[in-house]
Amino acid sequence: MTAAEFATAAIAKFSEKITDEVFLTIESDRELMEKYLRVVSDNGLDSVNQTLGKAVKAAFNLDDAGECKNPCSNLIGSYTAHKLK
Repeated sequence: MTAAEFATAAIAKFSEKITDEVFLTIESDRELMEKYLRVVSDNGLDSVNQTLGKAVKAAFNLDDAGECKNPCSNLIGSYTAHKLK
């Protein structure tokens, strides 16, 4: 395996769980968590979480790869896994 092949494999693995990682980042950042709670209060949990999920997909130009029903983040019950295009 070349270094480039390894890099591609590692990035592909990360892209599968990138949405979960974004929610974990929100959880661990006090400022983001406060903003998240305000936005959820104003817009509803499903709306905010779906918007975040779609924004992650668009920001990193990813395709859907199925649903993950066991996220690490406590903010979501499931998320769409992604794959590189």
